[in-house]
Amino acid sequence: MWTRSAEHGGREHVGNSLSHNLQAISFDTSLLSNDEKKRACLLAKTGGADFIKTSTGFAKGGATVEDVALIRKIVGPSMGVKASGGIRTREDALALTASGANRLGTSASVHIVTEWKDPGSSTYEGSHSS
Repeated sequence: MWTRSAEHGGREHVGNSLSHNLQAISFDTSLLSNDEKKRACLLAKTGGADFIKTSTGFAKGGATVEDVALIRKIVGPSMGVKASGGIRTREDALALTASGANRLGTSASVHIVTEWKDPGSSTYEGSHSS
């Protein structure tokens, strides 16, 4: 939850989560400038979030190698980066993990695993909302 509080010197911050729950902050990277992405990442990191997720699923677009690399550069190795949206192939998964994602959100997971086992498998024919 984004809040502004005198307790935190009037700075925006992300509310704390319960200690047994992971806190993920999602924002649609396709709708933000790089400066807005940097600010969102810093706010999430300062607020104690565990993960940044690249898409809420409501906007067009999805994870890009450039956005994942930017987020990873900003948050460093101590936070998770979940690439989400538009991940349909083994190549997409490899490129996003190479750029810094340590989790993937995809509706094509069965296809991706099948491609991993058989790189010549058919193309993904599932629906995609973004």
